Amino acid sequence: MELSGKMREYWVANLKLLIGCLVVWFIASYLFGIILVEPLNAIQIGGYKLGFWFAQQGSIYTFLVLIFFYAWRMNKLDRQYDVHED
Repeated sequence: MELSGKMREYWVANLKLLIGCLVVWFIASYLFGIILVEPLNAIQIGGYKLGFWFAQQGSIYTFLVLIFFYAWRMNKLDRQYDVHED
């Protein structure tokens, strides 16, 4: 099945958004929570080491923000390419 030009643009925009969200999630959870935990532990916020905070809560908060951001952005994309469900 061949996609029309407009649907191909929509799919490319969707993939760019998805990849961007996955990169942010990877950075917050894997990079900050595992790889860079020691340097981040030198910084304290509210009495907790920042590396520990990212490993325990920061990645979860980041994931929740990404869910709402993705839904908001996809609604804008759906309206832009006239594939919304109103």
